[in-house]
Amino acid sequence: MRVFIAGATGAIGKQLVPRLVESGHEVHGMTRRESKQEMLHELGAEPVVADALDPDQVAEAVGSARPEVIVHQLTALGGWGMRDLKRGAALTNRLRIEATDHLLSAGQAVGVRRFVAQSNYALYARTGGPVKSEEDPLDPAPPGKLREGFAAMRHLEEAVLGAGWTEGIALRYGGFYGPGTNLAPGGGLVEMIRKRRFPLIGDGGGVWSFIHIADAAEATVAAVELGTRGVYNVVDDDPAPVAEWLPELTHMLNGRKPRRMPRFILRLVTGEGGVVMMTEARGASNAKAKRELAWRPAYPSWRQGFAEASKENTRLRISPL
Repeated sequence: MRVFIAGATGAIGKQLVPRLVESGHEVHGMTRRESKQEMLHELGAEPVVADALDPDQVAEAVGSARPEVIVHQLTALGGWGMRDLKRGAALTNRLRIEATDHLLSAGQAVGVRRFVAQSNYALYARTGGPVKSEEDPLDPAPPGKLREGFAAMRHLEEAVLGAGWTEGIALRYGGFYGPGTNLAPGGGLVEMIRKRRFPLIGDGGGVWSFIHIADAAEATVAAVELGTRGVYNVVDDDPAPVAEWLPELTHMLNGRKPRRMPRFILRLVTGEGGVVMMTEARGASNAKAKRELAWRPAYPSWRQGFAEASKENTRLRISPL
């Protein structure tokens, strides 16, 4: 099939393009930077330069490629400094709203028969059990600074799933780790944890689901080829509370325990949203993706993936280069 990837040079895009090419698909990769065309050529894609927030450019790019499938992987969440986070979150919200609408409009014009978009598992309501399936309700009242981001993701899902002219699929990915992510050797979040600047808040009861970036890409290929209209959780087999995974990762990285911080301190720094993610978040089940997409994560648990990342992080720190 002809597959058009918006966000082809991001962390998951760089994993996804070569896998789709290897599977025999013709891949057109969109980037807004001309300097990244060579990278896309090397990955095996036909480069397309367009600004995702410009509807005319998106329409021209999709119209030229005439794809059968569009994959929407656009975000701007690379930085972990407070300014980077704020700016990146605002741009990502626009990409999930405006760029989604532009891509859907362009896709409808050329008769795209499948539209696969990136969402996130953190949308689930903070009630009931610790692990949620795709059938469980979403959070009706996201707290504080999470509200705008959740609204943008819900817009994306509603627009994609509501497009009756195509098979709309939303992939609720877990927290990415691995090459090109913030949870990679030298990545922003890894460095915060290594330096004990990512504290354990309250009881650390928030449950997080992770996914290695390579496993996320494999699941996306499966969705492109086998997915049907609806939502899939793309997470590993091992959802875990912060009180479990954070001390283990901190110890891997520096041999110590994470610092502890009361809720009210974090609330002053990040608002209520940060506190909720650390203490009340729910994890997700991958049973549907395994069943319907014939997919299995190569890293069934974050424990394996984090251990490998920790070893690589140590090698980087002692390297004379």
